[in-house]
Amino acid sequence: MTLQAKLDAFKADFEAGKPPYSVPPSVIETMHRATAELIASNAAGLALKAGDKAPAFILNDSDGRAISSASLLASGPLILSFYRGVWCPYCNMELQALQESLSSFHALGASVAAISPQNPVNSRKSVRQNALDFPILSDTHNEVAAAFGLRFALPDYLVALYEDLKNDLPGFNGDNSWTLPMPARYVIGQDGIILYAEVNPDYTRRPEPSDMLPALRRFAAPEKIHLP
Repeated sequence: MTLQAKLDAFKADFEAGKPPYSVPPSVIETMHRATAELIASNAAGLALKAGDKAPAFILNDSDGRAISSASLLASGPLILSFYRGVWCPYCNMELQALQESLSSFHALGASVAAISPQNPVNSRKSVRQNALDFPILSDTHNEVAAAFGLRFALPDYLVALYEDLKNDLPGFNGDNSWTLPMPARYVIGQDGIILYAEVNPDYTRRPEPSDMLPALRRFAAPEKIHLP
């Protein structure tokens, strides 16, 4: 089953209120409204695209170690996934799909890292819960997400809904700004140029891991390709 098929199946069960989910229709309507408004704002159109230069960054991993984009790019291209947090089931399914494809990426000389605004404690939970073999980096205040053009502020009515649902973003992130990144996937070449970009303001839609393989194959150095 593809990643998107899994996401669609989860969304259908969640919105239908199938056990163990029990969500009032008004909550679903509010979530749909927020997504539709973010799409209509054309925020995704302002995000960095293929051909743009990726911003350099230094972020802490789940163990508190400083990881730079330069170090991640030292051995080959970098696959970078921006996600909302461990509290988001769609994000967890995407991370699991990336983990399942890790050997394919490594065979083309690429590494993987994921970025979220959550604090290191919750990043460790992401790693543990999804059995990940790639780093989760903490982007405090969504500053790196903003540099990529991904940061947006939740509307007041969505903040109120999250508070009612006890989805404590300030607690998860150690930040009271109530901002999130739009989910995004990038492939960045060793020269810092973005080779592939997929940004979607609808957090229930994610690209397949295999979608990045053509870009990786196109730009991979022959000596970096490891055939099985």
